[in-house]
Amino acid sequence: MSSPIAIIGAGGWGTALAVTMARAERPVRLWVHEPKLAAAMIETRENAVYLPSVRIPDTVRISNFLADVLEGRPIVIVAAPSHVFRSVLTALAPLAAPDMIFVSAVKGLESQTLMRMSEVIEDVIPAQLAPKVAVISGPAFAPEVARGEPTALVVASPSEPLRMRLQAELSAPRFRLYTNADMTGVEIGAAVKNVIAIAAGAAVGLGLGSNAIAALITRGLVEITRLAVACGARRDTLSGLAGLGDLVLTSYGPLSRNRRVGIALGQGRNIEEILSSMREVAEGVRTTQPTVEMARKLGVEMPIAEKMYSVLYEGLRPQDAINDLMERKLREE
Repeated sequence: MSSPIAIIGAGGWGTALAVTMARAERPVRLWVHEPKLAAAMIETRENAVYLPSVRIPDTVRISNFLADVLEGRPIVIVAAPSHVFRSVLTALAPLAAPDMIFVSAVKGLESQTLMRMSEVIEDVIPAQLAPKVAVISGPAFAPEVARGEPTALVVASPSEPLRMRLQAELSAPRFRLYTNADMTGVEIGAAVKNVIAIAAGAAVGLGLGSNAIAALITRGLVEITRLAVACGARRDTLSGLAGLGDLVLTSYGPLSRNRRVGIALGQGRNIEEILSSMREVAEGVRTTQPTVEMARKLGVEMPIAEKMYSVLYEGLRPQDAINDLMERKLREE
């Protein structure tokens, strides 16, 4: 029998995961931060704000109360955005049970500490509870997952028994999970690909062709890999689903929020205007600063990420960023 699952966070991704787990007949509860949205979802069985036109199965128990959602749930999937991840975990911590499994489903870095989400979990959940930590990541748009379209992801943890258990517990029809021991590489790939996707989108917004976009994505993967390896990751992780796969999807896919941000930047809109018009979070905007800070700290060269930081926070024009990248000193690949 499958273990009961709690999903913390009812954005598009958290809701899609709840729908997928329920479709696979997993007992699932979904925590919704906003009381009005929770009430509306209970009444209509739809998340009209973050995942419209997708019915939430009646078996998903929706609640605004953390205690209600966490009770008797050995597996807790945290899908809150990175900038509120710590505060949500802090509220959750007093309700945590010994040996509870925490699975991060978030693609970002914490701005203040440069921590990956798994590190935030370990920092917040009391050590005496012996929390087990894993991450789930890979190329996935929430609406496609919720519709039951074929999706392949990675569940990562340094603990082989844990990742094997989660692979069995969370896999579903048309929702395939591979295992990976390299949690660091999976998380760095998941977070930093959003930065590169904004750059790729900016190239589209500037009217550049496929040559430029392919070059940005390819060299972007080099930068992601450099940073991940400097953090202790395995190089081959970044050629898999959580690296190359997610980067390609986020850079090219029309549903990508980070790509849309980049396109708007390339078309001359400022970042404040762009973000004010978006309901959901484009994680790459917040991730750019800690990515660049981490790279500088570790002595890792990341020219594309550096230029995106200058575009987002220092007023550099996207066209000038592209020109700067093309005029860098010639070198061997």
